Amino acid sequence: MACRSGCCCGSGPINEDNARFLLLALFIVIYLLCGAAVFSALEQPKEREANERWAQRFEQFSHKYNLSKKDLNNFLRNYEEANVAGIRVDTIRPRWDFTGAFYFVGTVVSTIGCQKPGCA
Repeated sequence: MACRSGCCCGSGPINEDNARFLLLALFIVIYLLCGAAVFSALEQPKEREANERWAQRFEQFSHKYNLSKKDLNNFLRNYEEANVAGIRVDTIRPRWDFTGAFYFVGTVVSTIGCQKPGCA
């Protein structure tokens, strides 16, 4: 079986549309890899510094208040879970009171937009 375009990939020649698609996919992958490399190079040193500062604070706090690192770590993990659940240390007002719920609904409604044809 002869290939006319000179490019055989087992199942036959690659047509022009498929070649464009593969080239576009390749460019997108290269673009993503370059972006990830740049972002990583810019942000990784800052993340390391922040982790080192946190480790120092953790060590100092543990030593100052004579707490075991395990107990302090467990307490902080519990605090994180509570914070994610919406529990705050300073309860100025509830998060889901009427005003907060109204703000949330307004944000959702204003960002969804109309999905029907003819909507402006």
